[in-house]
Amino acid sequence: MSKRDYYEVLGVSRDADLQEIKSAYRKLALKYHPDRNPGDKEAEERFKEAAEAYSVLSDAEKRATYDRYGHQGLSPGGAAPGFDPSIFADFSDIFGDFFGFGDLFGTSTRTRSRVQRGDDLRYDLEISLEEAARGMSAEILIPRNDTCPRCRGSRAEPGSGYSTCSTCRGRGEVVYQQSFLSIRRTCPHCGGAGKLIRQACTQCRGQGSVRVERRLKIQVPPGVDNGTRLRLSQEGQAGYNGGPPGDLYVVVRLKEHPIFTREGNDLHCVVPVNIAQAALGAEIRVPTLDGEETLYIPPGSQHGDKLRLRGRGMPHLNANGRGDLYVHLEVKVPTKLTKEQRRLLESLAETLPADNQPKEKGSFEKVKDYFV
Repeated sequence: MSKRDYYEVLGVSRDADLQEIKSAYRKLALKYHPDRNPGDKEAEERFKEAAEAYSVLSDAEKRATYDRYGHQGLSPGGAAPGFDPSIFADFSDIFGDFFGFGDLFGTSTRTRSRVQRGDDLRYDLEISLEEAARGMSAEILIPRNDTCPRCRGSRAEPGSGYSTCSTCRGRGEVVYQQSFLSIRRTCPHCGGAGKLIRQACTQCRGQGSVRVERRLKIQVPPGVDNGTRLRLSQEGQAGYNGGPPGDLYVVVRLKEHPIFTREGNDLHCVVPVNIAQAALGAEIRVPTLDGEETLYIPPGSQHGDKLRLRGRGMPHLNANGRGDLYVHLEVKVPTKLTKEQRRLLESLAETLPADNQPKEKGSFEKVKDYFV
């Protein structure tokens, strides 16, 4: 029988990307898998056909050859390739998700000792904006699992030894036959180790780790921001069966500041000025993270104007330089006046032009309104 086109088998176009091809194959694998179609020869053939198509189209080199020469270009001598059980060797991510096993046709690469790296841990550290600007050191207390000092992670009482698992006979795997598939699964009795402890460690009760609280000193560099992660290698949970410990990630959280708002490495604050200072210009003292500094307000400043103090923002993380500090002016109009103040303002009002005509929109506002 002539083989069907691989793109037709998977139901994808010839320009489909790898994700589309994989998704189409997963759907067919679910539909025609022998576990769902016991004794159905047609479903078995469809399952094999889909797997063969995926093995070619998911490989860039094989796909290019197939696109150019068709089935005949995939095998020496021009013969079309037949069904090869080894094509399942790299499909553990697909079948493991759906059917609870990851290795078919004796292609298992799972280690029998099941040495596992420990889990990572997270610690949230709240600091002030000033501490983030200067950098700081902090001591933190981390509850975690450490390797048991008595059995050193082996889970067995020292000197008691191990016995061979009777279920898998020391192989760490058991083999099941399902239709045309030979499936290897991790031994459920020994967890893939191939051996069992004779006597559990009396200190950790066979867990291989004990619960402790560890005090660590960490260094927070200048310039950290909300969400900055500091990694402490191998300060996480203990590994399993002698595996390395995980890592500890310290996540920085900045407290809300009463004056400054941070945007990247720049800082912003609002400073009130009176109408005389705004009209005539003035020198005022404004706060920065390094103490107060003099800021010159030019004559005729308006409410909402933004003035910049260069280099008075936050330090760049792991680099030289600092951001800027932007001072937003808030022109305060007095709500209560003395008789003298009122007299002076009335005299000033007589000399000022009264232009109370509505202001025309600029070109930007007109274009924006057109599209609303």
